[in-house]
Amino acid sequence: MHSKPADSLADSPLAWEARDLLRSCVHCGFCLPACPTYRVTGSELDSPRGRIYLIKEMLEHGRATATARIHLDRCLTCRACETACPSGVQYGRLADLGRELVERQPPSSRAAAVRFVRFALARVATRRELFTPLVRIGQALRPALPAALQALVPARGTGGSTTRDLLAWPAARHARRMAVLEGCVQPGLAPQINAAAARVLDQLGISLVAARDVGCCGAMAHHLGRSDAALDQVRRNVAAGKRLLEGGCETIVSTASGCGAFAKDYGHVLRHAGASISAAGARVSAATRDLCEVIDPAALAELVAAAGRTREPVRVAWQAPCSLQHGQRSSTTGRVEALLRAAGCELVATRNPTLCCGSAGTYSILQPELARELRTRKLDSLLDDRPTAIATANIGCLEHLRQASPVPVRHWIEIVDSILFA
Repeated sequence: MHSKPADSLADSPLAWEARDLLRSCVHCGFCLPACPTYRVTGSELDSPRGRIYLIKEMLEHGRATATARIHLDRCLTCRACETACPSGVQYGRLADLGRELVERQPPSSRAAAVRFVRFALARVATRRELFTPLVRIGQALRPALPAALQALVPARGTGGSTTRDLLAWPAARHARRMAVLEGCVQPGLAPQINAAAARVLDQLGISLVAARDVGCCGAMAHHLGRSDAALDQVRRNVAAGKRLLEGGCETIVSTASGCGAFAKDYGHVLRHAGASISAAGARVSAATRDLCEVIDPAALAELVAAAGRTREPVRVAWQAPCSLQHGQRSSTTGRVEALLRAAGCELVATRNPTLCCGSAGTYSILQPELARELRTRKLDSLLDDRPTAIATANIGCLEHLRQASPVPVRHWIEIVDSILFA
């Protein structure tokens, strides 16, 4: 697909980069059935191909229409289309460029209420020192909240439990050390996930240390089109990550696949930031691993066997987050399933394993109707074979599914931890 940016965008590197990405698209339509929003609405404009046409039109006319904004906002950035595309179109990057161009339009192009919500998400949800206290207040007031708000706040002591035992973190005692990203919302919503990871890795001879100087990964601001804020977060994280690596940590681990997918892309995000910071970004990206990549299934199986736990296998439905199966697919495909089996779990059959659950970071808040419909479809496919638990690898998916699931939704490392330390 060929396009020439309008004269008003002649000095915009974003526009020329988008033009180069557009060239890969050959209009084949393989992306349509892979796209969750197209499967719900049936509208070509809610498909990757339709959105690519809207971005092309935006480039050529030098402005974003309300139609382009609406349909780009509806995109989950699940990147299922990239997995399905035979031409290798980097749609996720193209969509982010399109959103950034949209955000350069006058603020009045969005309703005031929508602008406020997007601002609050970018300024509050990305800062754990603000978000965690707000969650604790919500948990304290939860019994008095309306049912709709209660569903949004995980109860303390059930499901996302924060009891003392589940938060126990082993002391660093091994020569091998890895740093774990804390994230921005996970410490407030599910602090037990990283603690479980630390306990399991400790048994495998690896000490996990919290990367406290690393803040929000920047994905939320980036996907909201707030590129300057995202770049500031990325630069700070790269500097902190570089210090961790130079201080003896062999790897930077992510227990939230959405954060990990974006951190692995830091080298690209900083491509225009100068040689030194770009090289540092590439180094941190190369050192970033999803948790499933640092645990060997054979070693885990030996550990479980040595623990001598005898109990009925947990029937688990595995929900692969889009950020894991599409964003990090080359290195993580099949890894979590192998680890759950190594721990003695029984994986039940699921339908439509590539279907997005509808969480997609801020999507479930900004596009609630589409998100709920996708969640209903996803839960139907996950619960078909009567699992006793749903496992996932991303805090956004976990919380979104938890709100409507009749069975517990847990991070897969929590399930492994519960088997080892039952």
